[in-house]
Amino acid sequence: MDFDTPSEWVDFGDALIRFIDREVAALEHEHRALLGSERTLYGEDGRYSPAVLALRRQVRMRSAELGFYTALAAESLGGGGFDAQAAVYVQERLNAHCGPERHLVQTVVLPSPFTNGLSPVLRHLDPSVLATYRDSLASGDKTMCFGLSEPDAGSDVFGMRTRAERSGDHWVINGTKQWITNAPYADYAMIFAITDEQQARAHRGGITGFFVPTVTSGFSVPGVIPVMGHLGADIGIVTLDNVRVPDTHRLGAVDRGLAVALDGVNAGRLSMAASCVGLARWALDQALAYAQVRKTFGQTIADHQAVQFMLAECAMDIYACKSMIRHCAWLVDKDLPAAKEVSIVKASATEMVSRVMDRVIQIHGGMGLTNELRLEAGYRWARTMRIPDGTSEIQRCTIARRLLNGDTAF
Repeated sequence: MDFDTPSEWVDFGDALIRFIDREVAALEHEHRALLGSERTLYGEDGRYSPAVLALRRQVRMRSAELGFYTALAAESLGGGGFDAQAAVYVQERLNAHCGPERHLVQTVVLPSPFTNGLSPVLRHLDPSVLATYRDSLASGDKTMCFGLSEPDAGSDVFGMRTRAERSGDHWVINGTKQWITNAPYADYAMIFAITDEQQARAHRGGITGFFVPTVTSGFSVPGVIPVMGHLGADIGIVTLDNVRVPDTHRLGAVDRGLAVALDGVNAGRLSMAASCVGLARWALDQALAYAQVRKTFGQTIADHQAVQFMLAECAMDIYACKSMIRHCAWLVDKDLPAAKEVSIVKASATEMVSRVMDRVIQIHGGMGLTNELRLEAGYRWARTMRIPDGTSEIQRCTIARRLLNGDTAF
């Protein structure tokens, strides 16, 4: 591995941070009354208010105009072609600079790796169909959601109850999806359904993906799911009632949709891990600054060994996770087996950021519990990351299964 950071990554990161600091921060300041309160951020139904949605769209499209929004997407889709190593560098740097809960930054300036923008899942869509939608997705004008999880099918995807049946040149989809990020606002949805009961029961396939415009008759988002201290959310419930989708809108081969879905999920897991390292670094920087000005018993708390140990443990956690993420990204770029390693970094990084946030709040004492410093927002965000894109427990199952099947190299 080459541990040098290429100058083009640094230049891109510098330009990205300048854009955020100059343009996005100016919008945040101008609309601070709107963005600064949960009561104005969301409407009574828990959805982002129209004014917030308009601002998010404005930032997305400006980011796309400047080349940031699609930089991490594959060149084959028309993106910038940044590889996995470049992507984790950018995600880490973005989160280390911005911290948590900036509603015009996270998943807006750079889209979620598989939910939005030029998602890798789109590589499995018929090229002529993709050509119809590509420009609006690349420009940030239109957005998507990724519909795999259900009320009774999260980690156990074969437990899904959504079904798709062939009807001539179309498929008819019925079912419910839950925990779907961006569902309340998406223009298009990537929906996965059982198409062969026998294969699905045997856990050998039987799932197919479909690209569905959300204006299609029978597609609806009846509610959002607020989580951990929020009055609203970008997470929704999707219902599909006899939704007809042309076979041309199928994502990949019939009954092979799980591999298509995991193509996106694995990219998301690696990106999430890098984001966790970035947020942990942001939190550690807050703690370092505070520890050197806050005084107790006649000296700064940085002089107390108990605080020094917490700072050191944060650094140890961050360094370990950053190193493993870079190695995992290198494996992905070399097209080497990395299923085990992706699960290792996802579980490790999401658990690490929770430990770091907990220590940093402890270092800040009472100030750490206030909303003012955004540490409690980071703590809530960190806690949620151990569940989406595969829980910590399911990652451990994957790791153990790979080890028992002979994948023991490190």
